[in-house]
Amino acid sequence: MKRSEINKIYLEASDCFRRLGWALPPNPQWDITDFGLGQFDRYGLTLVNLAEEPEYCEKLMYARPGQLTPAHTHQKKKEDIICRHGELRLRLWQGCKGNEMDEGAFRANINNQSLEITGGKEVVLSAGERITLIPGIYHEFWASQPDTIIGEVSTANDDAHDNFFINPDIGRYPGIEEDEASEITLISEATH
Repeated sequence: MKRSEINKIYLEASDCFRRLGWALPPNPQWDITDFGLGQFDRYGLTLVNLAEEPEYCEKLMYARPGQLTPAHTHQKKKEDIICRHGELRLRLWQGCKGNEMDEGAFRANINNQSLEITGGKEVVLSAGERITLIPGIYHEFWASQPDTIIGEVSTANDDAHDNFFINPDIGRYPGIEEDEASEITLISEATH
């Protein structure tokens, strides 16, 4: 990604959080990624780590309509994904063999109710709704309305080692082409 694109996305997300009343902590940890695919408008996500502790993590995310977070799973992390504003759509699968996603039915907690989910079918979360994802559940998600803000509360987070994407071309952090001065330092720059 170009630094100018990262700066623009940072300002856009900051403006959205501010307009909708989501105050960020001092010196927030920003993570802006195109998943190494070079198509941020199609595959991308803007995240802010609010808490990063050995026992738990909390994130606030901003997604543009149609911008996909590609199918992935975690081996260790259990997470609640919460639609904080707008509308969030997800597809879930209970497993994968090679590139074949398991389209069988399984149960997941949505709004604290155990519901049957059919693998690959869309699940829609309106503002305030949440889904609990246990390790091994593959998921992809995208915003279907402007100004969609997503929350995540999870067990300990390890973005460098506990993200397993279906697409082998995906990298969790973007490469950066320096074409202007940086507005922020991304988590990937500070730790990798």
